[in-house]
Amino acid sequence: MLLIMRYVFSLLLMMICYTTAQGQFSDSVHYYGKFSSLGSINRTQDGRSYLLNNNFRVGVSKKKIALNGSGGWVYGEQDSVKTNNDFAASMDFSLFRAVRQIYYWGLANYDKSYSLKINDRFQGGGGIAYNVLDRKGAYLSLSDGILFENSDLFLEDTIRDVYHTFRNSFRLGYKFVIHDIIIIDGTHFLQNSLSHGSDYNIRSTSNLSILLRKWLSITATMTYNKLNRTARENLLFSYGLTIEKYF
Repeated sequence: MLLIMRYVFSLLLMMICYTTAQGQFSDSVHYYGKFSSLGSINRTQDGRSYLLNNNFRVGVSKKKIALNGSGGWVYGEQDSVKTNNDFAASMDFSLFRAVRQIYYWGLANYDKSYSLKINDRFQGGGGIAYNVLDRKGAYLSLSDGILFENSDLFLEDTIRDVYHTFRNSFRLGYKFVIHDIIIIDGTHFLQNSLSHGSDYNIRSTSNLSILLRKWLSITATMTYNKLNRTARENLLFSYGLTIEKYF
C-alpha cells in the first residue's frame, strides 16, 4: 500500500515539475493559493466548547492541465473532552478542464479522523467530469469515477477494521459570484463501495464568503461527513477569515 501511495504522489510531483518547466515555452503558468482559519467558541456557566478548522489549497495550472494540493486540520473540545482531531491531505489534477466541456481528473487522498473513527485511510483513482456551467461568476460541474480505498477503521474503541475496496465516487462542485462581493461555493461527494451496498461515504462542504478585499474575505463554512461503515457522522459549522490569491 505504501508503494502505491509513493507512486501516486511521485507521479503528481513529476507532472507539476513538467508543467512548470514547459510554461516558458508555451502558454503561461498560473499559480493559486488559499488559506482559511475558521472556528467557533461557546462558553456558558454550564460548560464550554470550541472548534478550530484550518485549511489550505495551492495550485498550478496551464491551459490544458491543472494540479492542486490541499490539506486541513479540525480540532475540537467540549467541556475539556476531545471531540475532533481530524487531518486530511490530498493532491488532484484535471486535464482539459479549461478547454473542453468534458475533462479528466485524478485524485490521491489521505486522512485520519478522531470523530469518524478513521485511524488511516488512503484513496486514489480517477474519472471524467462534465462542466454544466463554466463562465465568469458561475461554475457547475459533475464528475464520476472509480477510487481504490485502503482503510484502517475503529468499529468500536478497541475493534480494528482493516480492509480495502473500490468505490464509485460521484461529485457535485459549484461556485457562484454575486456582484463581485458574495461568493457561494461547495463540493459534495457520494462514494459507494462496489462490493458492499451498505458501505458508503458522504462528504459535503458549503461556503459563504463576503469579500473585504480581492484577496480577503469573511467566510462561513458548513461541513458534513458520514462514514456508514463505522456508523459515525459529524456536522461542523465554523466562521473566520479566508486569504485567496491568484498570481
